[in-house]
Amino acid sequence: MGRIVLEKVSKTFGDVEVIPPLDLAIEDGEFAVFVGPSGCGKSTLLRLIAGLEDTSSGEIIIDGETVTEVSPSKRGLAMVFQSYALYPHMTVRKNIAFPLRMEKMDQSEIDAKVDIAATSLNLTDYLDRKPGQLSGGQRQRVAIGRAIVREPSAFLFDEPLSNLDAALRVGMRMEILELHNKLKTTMIYVTHDQVEAMTMADKIVVLQAGVIEQVGTPLELYRAPRNLFVAGFIGSPKMNLIAGEEAAKHGATTIGIRPEHIDIVTSGGVWEGTVSVSEHLGSDTFLHVNVDGIEEPLTVRSIGDIAVRHGDKVSLSPRLNELHKFREDGLRVE
Repeated sequence: MGRIVLEKVSKTFGDVEVIPPLDLAIEDGEFAVFVGPSGCGKSTLLRLIAGLEDTSSGEIIIDGETVTEVSPSKRGLAMVFQSYALYPHMTVRKNIAFPLRMEKMDQSEIDAKVDIAATSLNLTDYLDRKPGQLSGGQRQRVAIGRAIVREPSAFLFDEPLSNLDAALRVGMRMEILELHNKLKTTMIYVTHDQVEAMTMADKIVVLQAGVIEQVGTPLELYRAPRNLFVAGFIGSPKMNLIAGEEAAKHGATTIGIRPEHIDIVTSGGVWEGTVSVSEHLGSDTFLHVNVDGIEEPLTVRSIGDIAVRHGDKVSLSPRLNELHKFREDGLRVE
């Protein structure tokens, strides 16, 4: 079991309240992702759950038991950090086994658990190597293996892929997801990368300045962002947000339209514009289009490679059924 509940949990450093009182429930077996810009409080919130930071108020409950005052080692959680924190003089086998040796577990049981973890992470061939002989992705797998052998109620990942290059990050994302599917254990994953959040999460928790802006599945946040912050944060490329007269036509202070919901038409579009930048990726083309009356250039995503270049005139037609409307206070108009 790994249900984690936060009730009115807050954190202050001196006179600064970095996390105002918040409530959150993460269900057993769920893959929850905390996402938000740097400094939004996501890592602090993870550390509060782990017990590495003391709460200023509120209760943290794991599997029905209040653990607010319980030490980190007694909470039944395993944390994987951005830095691998491996012992360089120990082999992979000894690094993975280290927490079990600290518990004075029988050696035969240790060996069995290490072998199971190594198999699940494709580390069997590297058990006798030392961390210096491994790639960054392999070292991160060793750190995850060290967490697995503890058989925790939940895994807590604090930006574990930030030190890896783009290709390795994609590969490790898939490996962590496969691990979650095998173990069925609760996982909380912190990242500033909303693409990671969208591709990995069962539940996304969007944070800004310590406040939970929205909680939901990736598609819920994509289709119905609760406010302007979530609308501008979730989605890649991000949503076009348009204020002024153009928004007023639709009875809103601000309207939003995603790049993939604007069609390039031969004529008769809602907006006529001039291409300032075109990005040709093969599978997609991204256009940045200047439109009179709209302050910021519109980003348009078109499938495939289209023959449009800098300076070309284009006619744009937004799909009105995909239009998002927001009030003056930034909240979504339902």
